[in-house]
Amino acid sequence: MVLRQTQVLERTSRPLEALEWPRPVPKVGEVLIEVQVCAVCHTELDEIEGRVPARLPVIPGHQVVGAVVESRCTKGPAVGTRVGVGWIHSACGQCQYCLGGRENLCPEFLGTGCHVHGGYAQYMVAPAAFAHPIPAGLDSVEVAPMLCGGAIGLRSLRLAGIENGQTLGLSGFGGSNHQVLRLARILYPDSAVLVWARDPEQRERALADGAAWAGDTEQSPPDAPAAIIDTTPVWKPVLAALAALAPGGKLVVNAISKERADIDQLGRLDYPKHLWREKMIQSVANVTRRDISDFLELAADHERLRPATRTMPLDEANEALLEMRFGAIRGATVLSVR
Repeated sequence: MVLRQTQVLERTSRPLEALEWPRPVPKVGEVLIEVQVCAVCHTELDEIEGRVPARLPVIPGHQVVGAVVESRCTKGPAVGTRVGVGWIHSACGQCQYCLGGRENLCPEFLGTGCHVHGGYAQYMVAPAAFAHPIPAGLDSVEVAPMLCGGAIGLRSLRLAGIENGQTLGLSGFGGSNHQVLRLARILYPDSAVLVWARDPEQRERALADGAAWAGDTEQSPPDAPAAIIDTTPVWKPVLAALAALAPGGKLVVNAISKERADIDQLGRLDYPKHLWREKMIQSVANVTRRDISDFLELAADHERLRPATRTMPLDEANEALLEMRFGAIRGATVLSVR
């Protein structure tokens, strides 16, 4: 069978191309998923522009919701089950990281839509153990951005290590941090959340979602945060966040790569201003299955965690990515495959 709705990345620095593609065949331990929707992520831009090395040609997409239509496993989601697949496609399950609950650091980690084919297609395969049943009552379009932006946002919040009542900062207010804000208001109800965003509309939306303050990238906040989560693709906000941190504070960088356009910003790093007084920098690497399943469970219990979304047809994937590239997207864009 040939799939006629498939977007493929064949070469870096080129947009996706619509190609006929063979229907995948699941191996032992895998399920075949008929894709319903797949959310758009900045990582797809990183792959196209060469900052994240992908195994080309590859079908992108790692925020996938669909139905299991074939199973070759004795355990796992049955045929007909609605499942979600995130960035973590698989890990070895045997190394020190996997055994220690940090499978995101596994040396054999494979990323969906990067190292193996993802969800910008009618069908995809995934290991049954990495396909997450979707709780009843959650809308597929709303679930898709939770599988990356929501799950990695939860991981970032955990790594930030704040206590209820401590101030949290969010640098950037795109697909992940707008979910982190809502999550923080649930998990840390007494913590003020401060947001930095260059877009005035994003700042307005942050305040509407419960932020205590919102300002431009280098504006001084009313309070020094105990932790800041940065989701921007560039370096300038990193220095601004370090300067704004409280002594002993932690900057959590939730980004798989940074653009080199403003790399000269690092030359402005000033030790007393940005790092002294025991400030810390923590990177976020990928997600674990627990991050995804925990976020889905929280979302099932808290309607507030449903992200702002808009849908576009799969054949407009390049337009969606172009809008993301130039900051025109509000909330999360979800591609409809059906």
